[in-house]
Amino acid sequence: MKEIVLDAKVDNLPQLLSIIDEELENAGCSMKGQMQIDVAVEEIFVNVASYAYEDGNGSCTIQVDTDPVNTYVTITFIDEGIPYNPLAKEDPDVTLSADEREIGGLGIFIVKKSMDKTAYERKDNKNVFSMGYSWA
Repeated sequence: MKEIVLDAKVDNLPQLLSIIDEELENAGCSMKGQMQIDVAVEEIFVNVASYAYEDGNGSCTIQVDTDPVNTYVTITFIDEGIPYNPLAKEDPDVTLSADEREIGGLGIFIVKKSMDKTAYERKDNKNVFSMGYSWA
């Protein structure tokens, strides 16, 4: 398992994606899978960077656990920010036009639809969000 600790700053997203893509490539993940995972990683990391810390200063630990034999990856984001479960928010009504929909919520909806598994828990005063994906 690879563990990365970064300041929760949007500027660190390219570095994070580069590390994750290298892990996925080494595990044999398809390019399609990498692109889907990258979109989900971007959504979760940018949310942590933008909203987790009231003063804008904090870190995010990202764990990347690849299983090449079972063609599966689990990526976990851990932060000490404000308690927030993104999975608790009701999914947006995507049958409505963009003008009719409420703002927000589409990103986590995309994460939930593109990943095989998503989970959240508040543990030891930390937000722990994980997502899993199989590229088989």
